[in-house]
Amino acid sequence: MSTSIAQNIEALCQEQGIDRDLVIEAIKEAVRAAAKKQFKGGEDIQVDWSSDTGLEISASKVVVDEVADPFTELSIDEARELGGQEVEIGDALLLPLPMEELGRIAAQTAKQILFQKVRDAVRNNVYEQYIDRVGELVNGFVKRFERGNMIVDLGNLEAILPRSQQSRGEQWNQGERIRVVITNVSKESKGPQIEVSRTSPELLERLFEMEVPEIYDGTVVIKSCVREPGERAKIAVVSNERDVDPVGACVGMKGSRVQAIIRELRGEKIDIIEWSEEPSVFAANSLSLAKVNQVRITDIENRQMEVIVNEDQLSLAIGKRGQNVRLATKLVGWNIDIRSEEEIKREVHEQMSAMIASGEPVPLSATQVVTALQAEALVEHGVADIDALAHTTVDDLVEFLDVSLDEAETILKEARSVVELRDQSLQASEDEVPATEIVEEQHAVSAEFDEEAAGEVEPNDKMTAPGYDEAVEQGTPFSAEANHRAHESAEPVALTEADPFSVDELVLQQAGRDLRPDVVTPAPDITSTAVADLEAASEAETATAS
Repeated sequence: MSTSIAQNIEALCQEQGIDRDLVIEAIKEAVRAAAKKQFKGGEDIQVDWSSDTGLEISASKVVVDEVADPFTELSIDEARELGGQEVEIGDALLLPLPMEELGRIAAQTAKQILFQKVRDAVRNNVYEQYIDRVGELVNGFVKRFERGNMIVDLGNLEAILPRSQQSRGEQWNQGERIRVVITNVSKESKGPQIEVSRTSPELLERLFEMEVPEIYDGTVVIKSCVREPGERAKIAVVSNERDVDPVGACVGMKGSRVQAIIRELRGEKIDIIEWSEEPSVFAANSLSLAKVNQVRITDIENRQMEVIVNEDQLSLAIGKRGQNVRLATKLVGWNIDIRSEEEIKREVHEQMSAMIASGEPVPLSATQVVTALQAEALVEHGVADIDALAHTTVDDLVEFLDVSLDEAETILKEARSVVELRDQSLQASEDEVPATEIVEEQHAVSAEFDEEAAGEVEPNDKMTAPGYDEAVEQGTPFSAEANHRAHESAEPVALTEADPFSVDELVLQQAGRDLRPDVVTPAPDITSTAVADLEAASEAETATAS
């Protein structure tokens, strides 16, 4: 009996990989619980194990003169028969109990307790072995599928690959070899104890460590990694040695290293990015599919930046369904807003037009002359707007911004160009005909047309300037000034190519809606009624001319 139990204990220890003493203690506790239930001995029942005699059950009873509880007490006469004449009242004697009297119910109870204790010991042993292996790449085999989850055989135990941790587009068959990364080890008695993943970024990092020796020995370091499993991933690397190209080391000869990883991930595209401690440079590198013109940090505290690209690069920078910029945002750790160069120019033009019209100074943040960080540095040195920047010297810019002489000259040149363009626009707006005169003239023309339409006056041939019809047919621009001179004199007025606008264009310009995008004109204060009159007069004049 004892030999059979000992052999079973050894087999159980080897199979489950647990300590022999833990199994023996579990057996003793299970038998003790069953004996308490059978003999009602309370805490007085003891179980001992010996490799020679096996399991022994004994109960402790107190020697008394008169027995009140036979389960816990023993008479003095019985005690002296069992223990000798030296036994006295109050002594405690251990009396052996027969194992055969446990019965079927007690044996079943002992079995359940034993299984639970062994299961807890196994789980605790697994926890101690694998808790330090979280994030490690392991090999296994697909064992079976349970409600969408995959059970992976790791050799000595099973792990679960939840459906949420399975990469889209991957198909696995039972018995197929699979590589996974350990993501969680649980000590709870319910549920799977080891959870693995195929979607974790750590899987990509471990694969690069296996394929790239420079990463394994620490020459090249992985700084960050993000994935959209099954579609695209980005990994940022940096080299600790100047002579080692981190991106080239990861790509390998003719792409051999990265292609092996792509095959393991079933065709997932991988972008290898060179890491930089400068966020703007890192952001430009992370958008590897597009050519970046400029990166501007708009909010340091909230980690926000703008990336400016050409119109033809906008879709590449954003990516399919925003995938490229979404991965770049996660990789860099900054909120990235992709904008086109044309959009920025339109916004700057509108902002500067409004500021010029109101006479307000143009702040540095409203231009593209300097970056946001450079603008903050200039403000700290008292250079708050574009005029102050235009009057700054090159040496001051080198000192304020810590830039090279060429960069300082470029910034100063651009600032002075902006100021010059603004001054030209202001001068052009001052030389134009006041809007009130245009309104009065158009009101008079409109009234005259109304009288003619009502039949109160005869048609006036002088209302159309001589030569106007021919000019319209030839496509020659006709200016408001030429039209005014034609009405004042009966002599034909020669039209020249120098007249820049037609009447309609001049009216719209005075109303603050310049048709030429390169001219910035402040909008006079003209009411909606006056503008409507201007448009009506223009239409009437065109009708008369035709």
